[in-house]
Amino acid sequence: MTARPPDQSLVSNETRNRVRGIARPIALALGRLGLTPNGLTVIGFVGTCVGAVAAANQSWLIAGILVIAFGIFDMFDGALARATGKASPFGAFLDSTLDRTGESLVLAGVAYGAAVAGSPVIAGLAAAAIAFASVVTYARAKAEVIGIRGDVGIAPRPERLVILAVGLALASLPWTAASDLGRGSTWLGVAVGLIAVLSAITIVQRIITVRRQLEQQKPTRQEADGAGHGHDQR
Repeated sequence: MTARPPDQSLVSNETRNRVRGIARPIALALGRLGLTPNGLTVIGFVGTCVGAVAAANQSWLIAGILVIAFGIFDMFDGALARATGKASPFGAFLDSTLDRTGESLVLAGVAYGAAVAGSPVIAGLAAAAIAFASVVTYARAKAEVIGIRGDVGIAPRPERLVILAVGLALASLPWTAASDLGRGSTWLGVAVGLIAVLSAITIVQRIITVRRQLEQQKPTRQEADGAGHGHDQR
């Protein structure tokens, strides 16, 4: 069994491809109903916003269900765009922008709900998760601007959403929940704390990977400069 590279996400590429294969026929069915890829993106964002409101109101189970449901729903816009040849730069931009905004809003809802319930530790961890998760996204975008691959790391957005949804669901279970967060706060605290820690690790992985790629490019650039100088001297 080959070891997984240290900068690979928690979910393997093979698993991702299988999930995409499952999502394709569902996406095509939604397309036959008249929905466009951008329309699916907006619907997914609205659903995530409802999940954020549920979290702010301490409706943890509802929030968890909405987070995972619309996290899965988010696969359909890309699948539909690829299947119908409607993929576009604007569609990719809109999808990325609304995805990250929705994730931040849900975590903000968790922070607010936890603060109201009298759990400042969870509120602080959720705030840290927002900060680190947003930098994960920024690091990738900045790397791609300079022509470097930046989509590495153990905790990209899908993994973070699964962890958050599980934490929200567990916080609401009868044997863990009380009148407010109660004992369920342990699960939610672990979830948002794990998101913060894994996001921080992902940031470091992306920094190291970008530096490594730039170092590998140096000989090529130096050779090009040398070839240019040699030509000028003739």
